[in-house]
Amino acid sequence: MIDIGKKFSVPRMARASGFIRLKSETLKKIKARRVPKGDVFSVAQTAAVMAVKRTPELIPLTHPISITSADVRFKMEQNGIKVTVEVKSIEKTGVEMEALVGVVGALLTIWDMVKGLEKNKFGQYPTTLIEDIHILRKVKG
Repeated sequence: MIDIGKKFSVPRMARASGFIRLKSETLKKIKARRVPKGDVFSVAQTAAVMAVKRTPELIPLTHPISITSADVRFKMEQNGIKVTVEVKSIEKTGVEMEALVGVVGALLTIWDMVKGLEKNKFGQYPTTLIEDIHILRKVKG
């Protein structure tokens, strides 16, 4: 772990996004709130916030830091859902990993909630895909 003891705490922000490719039938059920496991967006939002807060437990060399804000957004697109997570803190180290872990937590939760709708007759997921996970913006100070 890197020593951040001599650094000053400053406002920090990171925004990350990712995408899950889903069948159009699945997207219609999500929009209509007809997914058997429940409200996909509510559960995925909670999962993202939990993931943000637990980043040091998942990524071994990240520092435990105070999170002042975690904002989770979903955008339904023609072939899937875009997830954006913005994390803020006043700390000695950045929040990029927290934002990325939040995105991944939301995307995996969406997959889990709709996997019964996405499977083909062989129990496989030939069209379901998580992709394009990246940092959109990072601010320090």
